[in-house]
Parts: sequence; structure tokens; C-alpha cells
Amino acid sequence: MPKRRRKSKNTPTSDVGGEDSVVLRETAPLQMRYYGDPVLRKRAEPVAEITDAERQLAEQMLMTLEDTGNGIGLAATQVGVLKRLIIVDLGEEDDEAYEPLVLFNPEILSAEGEIVAEEGCLSIPDVTADVKRPEIIVVDGIDIQGEPVHIEADGLLARVLLHEIDHLNGVLFIDRISGLKRQLLSDELQKLQQAEHPS
Repeated sequence: MPKRRRKSKNTPTSDVGGEDSVVLRETAPLQMRYYGDPVLRKRAEPVAEITDAERQLAEQMLMTLEDTGNGIGLAATQVGVLKRLIIVDLGEEDDEAYEPLVLFNPEILSAEGEIVAEEGCLSIPDVTADVKRPEIIVVDGIDIQGEPVHIEADGLLARVLLHEIDHLNGVLFIDRISGLKRQLLSDELQKLQQAEHPS
């Protein structure tokens, strides 16, 4: 998910950085997948164990997200990997730095309220739409250390988590808008399907 904005105060930190961080090998960004690629419509599989390979994948996804220049969330399916792993990095605001969140096997336990806000997607570049989503959510998952994580989120954090978890289920944000709105985007979506993207 693109568009870097302020991070919610209840955002947990991950253990990618910091005193007790996992040291990951230097690596390169992964290839992004774009609208029209069949992998974006597939359901990702749960990660049975957090091994060095999974940690390496998380590191590569973080680099890929940073490489986009404006991304704040990325799901493994967006780089062609059918594993239930998402990355959230809401960046820096008011001279306060926030650690990225690495979450394996995220599961939405509860959701309440409704709020409409504009969304975009790194896999659907230059297309945005207002999307209605729950305002407050509770999510469980596993961090990069293999430890359970419990997150109570609202605001931007909740929206990004919902957006990225949708990706793991083969759902795109354009699936959550009305048929009329999607019809208005049909020309742009068709161009994206026909476009040649960097390999």
C-alpha cells in the first residue's frame, strides 16, 4: 500500500532493528507483481515455522518496500510468494522514527466501526479510490522472532493491516469499491493489464 503518512500511536514495533534484533543477511529487492498477474488472486499459505529463509524473505520485502519510495505496506503475494507474511512500515513523522512491523500468519480477530478513506496499491500504480473499512481491529500473528504478537489498531495502521491481509487472500482494494466506481476505473485497469512492467 502506498502513501506514507503519520503512524498510529498504538503501533507495535518489530524486532528487525534494536538491541535484540535478528541479524539478517544483505540482500536485494524482489520483483513486484502488478495488476493482471494471476498470483495476486491466489490465497497465500500459512508459514509453519519461522526459519532463516522466512527471515530472509522478510528482509527482502523490507528492501523492496523501501525501494518503492512511497510504500507503507507489502504482502508476500505482491512479490510472487504465496506465504502469509506482511510488512508494514509507516515511516518517520515529527522527528520520531518507527520500526517496521513484520507479521507472519496475521489473523483478524475482531473489527468494529466504519471509516472511508482513499487507498492505493503498489501493485495497481496510479489508481486510487475511497474504500470503506472497519475503523478499529484486533490482529494476532507471529513476529520475526517466532513470538506471538497481539495488535489493537485504529487509524492508518488498521487500514494498512486490512489492506495487506486482503492481499494474502487474493483480494485487491478495487474489489471493495462499488461496481460503478470500478467501471469508472476500467480504462486505467485495462492499461495496467496491458502494460509492460520492469522485470
